[in-house]
Amino acid sequence: MTANALLELADAHPAFEVQEVEYRRLLGYPKDHELTGRALELSDWARGWYAEHGRPWWYARQASRVELSGGARIAIEGVTLESSRLHDQLAEAGATSAVLVAVGAGRACELEARRLWEDGKPDEYFFLEVFGSAVVEALVAAASFRLCEWADGRALAVLPHYSPGYPDWHIAEQGRLRDLIGLEGRSDLAEGVRVLETGMLEPKKSLLAVFGLTPHLERVQRLTSLVPCVNCALVGCRYRRAPYARPMRRLEAVQSAPAEGAAAPVPRPPLTVAARYSVAGDVLKRWARQRLVMHVLDDTSVEARFRYDGTTCSNMGRPLAFEYRMRVGPREGGYVITDLACAPAPGDDGYTFMCEYIADAEGLMREIAAEKPLLGRPLDEVLGWARGRGVAGCYCAAPSREHKWGLALETLHWALANASND
Repeated sequence: MTANALLELADAHPAFEVQEVEYRRLLGYPKDHELTGRALELSDWARGWYAEHGRPWWYARQASRVELSGGARIAIEGVTLESSRLHDQLAEAGATSAVLVAVGAGRACELEARRLWEDGKPDEYFFLEVFGSAVVEALVAAASFRLCEWADGRALAVLPHYSPGYPDWHIAEQGRLRDLIGLEGRSDLAEGVRVLETGMLEPKKSLLAVFGLTPHLERVQRLTSLVPCVNCALVGCRYRRAPYARPMRRLEAVQSAPAEGAAAPVPRPPLTVAARYSVAGDVLKRWARQRLVMHVLDDTSVEARFRYDGTTCSNMGRPLAFEYRMRVGPREGGYVITDLACAPAPGDDGYTFMCEYIADAEGLMREIAAEKPLLGRPLDEVLGWARGRGVAGCYCAAPSREHKWGLALETLHWALANASND
């Protein structure tokens, strides 16, 4: 590669390391907590499983042209992206170029985690699922190191990465960025990335990002918000310009220290605290503990599953169970609902005894799958949602299905609102 050649790197077998402290952070443990007993066993198991079966990869290429226009628009090789946060970051640093990056922990991890859930092993599911997220973070750190290594010899500085779904960058632009990165035709990368209609990536343990490049090193050194090192946990990096300062994986607000004599500012929470729900708070608390599986991803977006157990209104009241899958965007963006799905719980066939299923199985299941209330709206709007009030335990009528969606979303809201204010 000549001095003026554009960077392009692909690694189907990248070297990386998931730091134990980072894995514990993603699991939700305090910084100094030491795993013992069952938790340590599960942690070691997840790490060992991935070492044997995981297929991580990453790809990076330098864009030939980057242009900033007024407002929030960034044109990369003629493709317009819109993010005020990324635009301001590039402008503030005087960026002249950018590197487009894709990383993935591989499909095997996701498939195994799903199998574990369906086999009734939620603990194994959770530890492997979170380890997949930790792999993505470690791959981003490894890619950052390679970029810093390349940039250092060219008197360039690498800016912090930014991705669709982060604050001020709509997740719908995932597809545009993926096409711009140019993964098609890369036979050396066995597993690529597909973008779903919701903007989510498949496999979900993947990430698309833009790293700005600037020749103005003095601006990066002066403005700590432009130093990627504060978000990079890579140990022993010889290109580090600032200490790692990433906060614990908590759902709490971060506020700056007040001026002397001034009252401490109170950050506006993204969710209404002590809200009025359609059911009692004690019930939501119990459901959050017993029926909700939730974890925070590397960008503070949240994935959750909620189980509803009901009965048919005919055929002697047969028990049935449905599973709700919910994903909301990052906390700073107000937990916007980015994906919803409802389907019979794995292994349950009680729904086949519902009268509407017996009358029109295909039509009923199509209606259930198509219902995605409040998709694209902040989670807080569930509090004012005038939904159906059907209280039947079955899924035959739309008002009853709306009522159950409300319960699932309210349980997630309660769990996040209370986690934010521990």
